[in-house]
Parts: sequence; C-alpha cells; structure tokens
Amino acid sequence: MARYTLAQSPEVVLTVAGKDSPKAREKAMAELMELMDSGKLDTDLADGFSPDQFIEVRELSMSEDREDPITQAVQVLNNLATLKIKVQELRSDAMQVRSQIDILFSDEIVTEEQINSLKEGFKTLKSFAQLNMKFLDARSQAENARQVLDEALKSPNAEVKAPVESVTVETSGEITADPEPVAVGANADEEETVTEIEDAIVEVPVSKSTKKK
Repeated sequence: MARYTLAQSPEVVLTVAGKDSPKAREKAMAELMELMDSGKLDTDLADGFSPDQFIEVRELSMSEDREDPITQAVQVLNNLATLKIKVQELRSDAMQVRSQIDILFSDEIVTEEQINSLKEGFKTLKSFAQLNMKFLDARSQAENARQVLDEALKSPNAEVKAPVESVTVETSGEITADPEPVAVGANADEEETVTEIEDAIVEVPVSKSTKKK
C-alpha cells in the first residue's frame, strides 16, 4: 500500500493500492479531488498542484529504525579516522613552528629570513590547530558512536546465565556414631583378636569303637 500526505495538510493521509508510482499518485490525486468535492477536506491547494507534490508516508521497520543510528555511528567514526590522519600529518611541522614562536618573545636578534619562515609556518600551525580542535570534538562524540556499535555487535549467545542456586542439606543436628566393634576374647580382661572366616568348614573326627572282643 502506498500512502501520501500534503505539505499543506500533514494530518491528511491518502492510501492507495500498490507501491509508490506515477499511477499510484494519480489514484491518490483522484481520491483527493473526491474528498474536496464532497466537502470532507477543507484544503486550499495552490494552482498547478500535481501528483508529484504528494509526500510519501513511509513507516520505518524495526530493522531500518535500528540501522539508522548504526549508520550514523559509522559515519562519526569514519570522520574521526580522517581527522586523525590529517592531524598526524601536520603535527610534526606544526610543533616545529610552535617552537620558533618563542624567539619573538626573547631579546635575541632574528633575521628577516627567520621571520619570513615563521610567517609561512603560521599557515601550517593554523591548519593543525583547527584540525586538532575538530579532532578533539569528534573524539568526544565518537565515544557514544562506539557504544552504539558495541551494543549492535553483541553476540546473541552472550547472555547472562542465571546463577545456580546452592542446595543446602539440612540435618537434624543429631549425630549418631557407628557402634564400636566389640572385642571377643577368652576373658573379658584379655584382649584377643578374633579372625572371622566366612563359610568355614570344620571337620569333626569320627570316634572309633575300642570295644574288645
């Protein structure tokens, strides 16, 4: 659907089928004339108003709305990069000229050649100073641009994991000790170690008869 409005009446929106095209604008023009003829639209159009003067109303999608600040951020950083290169190129010559300025405030005798060289260097010094000021301003603005890009470049998997809740095992507070092994001995006073043999087989001798014949 194509939507159009008027500069004279921005509150009026005309919607026609299809995309923006001369044909769609002609349809919007016909709809506009019907509204004016029926008295539903009180708008004074200047003579010579044509469909080309319609203003297309576009709704930005979520992706377009997000891309706009990203585009601006890239442009800001690109401008910062350009200024940084230019500042670096002029810094050395500008600092050299700056050191020569001090001779104007000393009692040393200077030659006309030195003065002419200094005057010529003022152009470089001026260019550097102006570019350096722009660079400093651009760098402060680029901080926000860098944050915008960092936010847009976040990985979808870089999510904060929920902390694992520690499980606390509650005890009744009573500790029952395992019973100590009881030593088995011949006497209670004597401590002997008894070795237990599982499934031991004990052979009992068969008594023979000793009866005389």
